[in-house]
Amino acid sequence: FIAIHLGMEHIQHKILVLSGKGGVGKSTVAVQLAREFVRQGKKVGLLDIDLCGPSLPRILGVESQKVHQSSEGWTPIFVDADQKLCVMSIGFLLQDKSTAVVWRGPKKTATIKQFLEDVYWGSLDYLIIDTPPGTSDEHISICEYLMHFSPDGAVLVTTPQGVSLSDVRKEISFCKKLHIPILGLVENMSGFVCPHCAECTNIFSTGGGTALANLTNIPFIGRIPIDPTLGACMEDGSTFEQKYPESQSLVALKDFVASQLSVQDNMED
Repeated sequence: FIAIHLGMEHIQHKILVLSGKGGVGKSTVAVQLAREFVRQGKKVGLLDIDLCGPSLPRILGVESQKVHQSSEGWTPIFVDADQKLCVMSIGFLLQDKSTAVVWRGPKKTATIKQFLEDVYWGSLDYLIIDTPPGTSDEHISICEYLMHFSPDGAVLVTTPQGVSLSDVRKEISFCKKLHIPILGLVENMSGFVCPHCAECTNIFSTGGGTALANLTNIPFIGRIPIDPTLGACMEDGSTFEQKYPESQSLVALKDFVASQLSVQDNMED
């Protein structure tokens, strides 16, 4: 763990973003979470360990970039001109973007270890780790490695439907078994925001995330409604919060980031 320690020693806070199933918007939440920390003046790294479905390079609009090797290790890709947000993903290392990553568990574990050992993040306030859905080899590996470096905890992402809520229960159990603190639960795709009048309509059920958080005694971060403009920004790699700073989709994560920073300020005092 000496090499991993060298890679992690200048990173103050580590947050995992987890979901019980795919398609709930976990990567979108991870990106918006990272961008909000940056907006608050923090330097942030995004680590994409969804090895079979890396999406962060496209969401951030840096899909065509290449990772370079320096004397310190792999240099992550910077997303902004101020170099406040950087990202590392297996997507940057694939020769053909359409090629499937068909790896068994040991290969995935070795790759995650290499990301932690060989990526030179420099000094970061926050490292946000975007994980694949479920509770597989990638999750066990990253949690086992990070437990030596006191991770802040995990943000869980669900949607209002019962099947997603059922799956996120398993994620809660996973975190408890591995002693990963749960920072809170996000109910994503909770309602639809009309792009013309901004009225929010509950297409799916709503309130399931709140009920589950209360039942399992974990914090509820808030609801993020479906916003077509957010989806469009994720597709073309543009910065959503700059285009639509008043969007209802930003409220829950803004409040969460503010609360995290307040906790850190109180601890420092």
